Amino acid sequence: MSFIKPSLCIVTPALADANNGNWQTARRWARLLAGHYAVRLARQWPDGPSPHDGTDMLLALHARRSAASVAAWAATHPQRPLVVALTGTDLYRDIASDAQAQRSLALAQRLIVLQELGPQNLPEAFRDKCRVVFQSASTRRLLSKTTAHLRALAVGHLRAEKSPDTLWAAARLLRPDEGILIDHIGAALSPDMAEAARQTAHECPHYRWLGGLPHASARARIQRAHVLVHPSTMEGGAHVVMEAVLSGTPVLASDIDGNVGMLGRDYGGYFPVGDAAALADGLRQLRRGLNGSAGPLASLQAQCESRAALFAPEAERRSLLNLLAELR
Repeated sequence: MSFIKPSLCIVTPALADANNGNWQTARRWARLLAGHYAVRLARQWPDGPSPHDGTDMLLALHARRSAASVAAWAATHPQRPLVVALTGTDLYRDIASDAQAQRSLALAQRLIVLQELGPQNLPEAFRDKCRVVFQSASTRRLLSKTTAHLRALAVGHLRAEKSPDTLWAAARLLRPDEGILIDHIGAALSPDMAEAARQTAHECPHYRWLGGLPHASARARIQRAHVLVHPSTMEGGAHVVMEAVLSGTPVLASDIDGNVGMLGRDYGGYFPVGDAAALADGLRQLRRGLNGSAGPLASLQAQCESRAALFAPEAERRSLLNLLAELR
């Protein structure tokens, strides 16, 4: 007897042209679920001429940006499964004040957050229907790296939530002769951000802005770096943090819930949000310990390794399948 896969539409406000975390998440979930569901990706629902299509389930990324799709699905198919994944700014900003985002929470039968501290930011009434789904990626082998200098890497489009100004300020606090090189990957989302990056590169020869790069190139650079710097002010669960962990590359991260929920409360590589001096000092400590097998870099690497199993593709697939099975 042949098995007819249920039809699942994943609505994501960002498709391939955005090259951001939402797109990476949507594409990966489609791939992980393809053996069990007939999956299609869409920017909105309905994505055809009629809302009365044969779609069995809807999974929408972002409570506010996908709110119209969520509302349309709930009105047209009130008995069919509806899942909303909170991916960042919706969890830590929108649901506090945006009526459409709040309505998405109420309409969904299940909610997804991407790290273990996410549920505590939801209104208490919605926590029982929330599930944590850690993101995943392939494991990369640990590369041998030079001890002549420390190569730090930041990855993220240049926008306020990623706090690139913290990285730029830290670069200015570091002297060019300290042996700390900073590469910065990410497209500028405003002319002001582009100009600030260029000005920093002009004033700081140890800082390079590489602009937006394809995902494969960014991942390869994460693997080659000594440390990933992630200074965000707001994160739902950053894809690049997980990719660094799976590449054997430790992380220096702002101490926000979105990072702590990925790396664990006891992780030793946090600095206060917006504190460029603390970030610069953290980089200096890692630079001084490059030549030692038991230094701070090795300690952070071991801590990251202890979290790696959380980000395995099979773990993510199992979490998604278990959640969807609850609704069938």
